[in-house]
Amino acid sequence: MRIERKIVFSNLINLVLIVAIGSFAISYLNSISEQATFLSIADSLNASFLEMRLSEKNYFLFNDNTALKSIQDRISQTQDQMNSVRDDIVRVIGQDGYNELQNRLNSYSAAVSQAGATDARDPQTEETIREAGRQLKDSSDAITGQERQHIEHNITRSKELLLLAIGAVFVSALVVSRSISGKIIGPIRQIERLAKSISAGNFKKIEAPIPRDEFGPVIEAINSMSEELEEREEEIIQSKKLASMGVLVAGVAHELNNPVNNISMVAQAYDELYDKLTPQQRREFMQKVDRETGRIKKIVDNLLDYGKPKEPNPREVGINSVIGKSMQLVQNTLNISKIETTLDLAEGLPELFVDDNQIQQVLINLILNAAQAMEEGGRLTVKSSLDRERGMVDITVADTGKGIPAEYLPYIFDPFFSVKEEGGTGLGLSVSFGIIKSHGGNIRVDSKAGIGTTFTVELPVPEEKGTT
Repeated sequence: MRIERKIVFSNLINLVLIVAIGSFAISYLNSISEQATFLSIADSLNASFLEMRLSEKNYFLFNDNTALKSIQDRISQTQDQMNSVRDDIVRVIGQDGYNELQNRLNSYSAAVSQAGATDARDPQTEETIREAGRQLKDSSDAITGQERQHIEHNITRSKELLLLAIGAVFVSALVVSRSISGKIIGPIRQIERLAKSISAGNFKKIEAPIPRDEFGPVIEAINSMSEELEEREEEIIQSKKLASMGVLVAGVAHELNNPVNNISMVAQAYDELYDKLTPQQRREFMQKVDRETGRIKKIVDNLLDYGKPKEPNPREVGINSVIGKSMQLVQNTLNISKIETTLDLAEGLPELFVDDNQIQQVLINLILNAAQAMEEGGRLTVKSSLDRERGMVDITVADTGKGIPAEYLPYIFDPFFSVKEEGGTGLGLSVSFGIIKSHGGNIRVDSKAGIGTTFTVELPVPEEKGTT
């Protein structure tokens, strides 16, 4: 069965259950609403009965002859009120309950009328009125209390039945989800795992049998994409390296000029003064040539190590030394741009199990990006630190450049996305992100337009080193 039909089928089941639960809920809510309406009426009646009893006390205690008239008026108003909401009362307490309440009110009315007709204030008359009023109030209170208990019972029962209904829906949803999870959830999770693996630079394929539904073409396309990315990953990384080297060479050329000029001057002086030099002076001249040649060799070796493709080779390295080598390659580019550099490297950092060449590539890319974002006189700060709580070594590269607009920040690690006005490939940060992810780390960015940008590279400390 195709996924679309399964979804329609499961939706129909859920719709039936929702309608059943809704009908049940409406029924109970109507019942509770009727009882709540009655309680409102009962509270009003009880207030009237209470006023009658107060007027009754005024009649006997203070000989207030107008009190009987007030009681009769209140009784008349109460009877009118009961007649106007008779249906609401009967619907809740029944005809018998209504008749009982009406009879009690009539008895109380008769006792008050008799006292008014005879103007008697003897103990018997007082007791008759008090007893009739007490029975009226007690009857009303009893009915009201009983209905409050009914409401509480209905609410409790509603909760119980709703919980049962929710349980039934949950069981139904569980059964339905189990029946279609193999066709929907399973492929989705496979695709999610593969997508995460690809984003981390680990290119794999979904080896499980490809389903014959809507997910089949999707899985085939992702497998094909994974193969294609795996083939092109090294090409992308190498092309980015070469692009970065173009920037580096401009600065390194000035660095090479210095030892070359020194060697040239030493050679000319050596030739002119050869006959006048002592053996010791001749050795000193050659030592100068050797030192300058060593400087050239070191620069060239660094460029070759950075530029030539290498297989990933993770090993234990000191991250500060990797930072130092990276800074050596870009220092002349920074000097040409008149960028002030600050290094703040924490001492005693644990060695990390990383590919130092790949980490160097990431750092050089971040530093060159920072240099390109700043004008002459900018400040670059490179810092290393240990976060023992998270078990991470943090490397921050901060600049005082123009910053990245807030709306661009979520996309800066996307392939081919670039905020450079020209010359940007949009691959540098994407490749760097993949390298750091493949090492189990992360790259964070914090930027404010017109103030600067800070990239933080997080690299995990090996477990045995993180616990020492």
